Amino acid sequence: MSRAKISKEELVEEDTSFFAVYIETKNANQLFLSETEDKLGTLAVAMPQPKNLVGSPLSSVLLGDRNMMVARLLAELLAQQTGKISLVSVFTKSVTEQQAASILRKLMDKVLKKEEETN
Repeated sequence: MSRAKISKEELVEEDTSFFAVYIETKNANQLFLSETEDKLGTLAVAMPQPKNLVGSPLSSVLLGDRNMMVARLLAELLAQQTGKISLVSVFTKSVTEQQAASILRKLMDKVLKKEEETN
């Protein structure tokens, strides 16, 4: 892989559009998840756990305070699934953190499935 791959996806839940912009490089992933329009939100980073160690990936919130748990959770899942450093941004306006977790997880899975199909 010499250049970054960029994918965009959309999911409509509860009459609201949610958007994803996914950027994949050789050693990292960036996933921007947002409600209604593309925006930067709470940003979390996660490192994949080495294969011989047990436990979840290491993660931290870099900026923001809304949806911190969702951002960290999705960053950890992305790092675990891809084996790469993962940055995840979460921006929501009208849904609760619990609703956001479910909706944005579906959207992340949709983006990753699309990437698998194009490879």
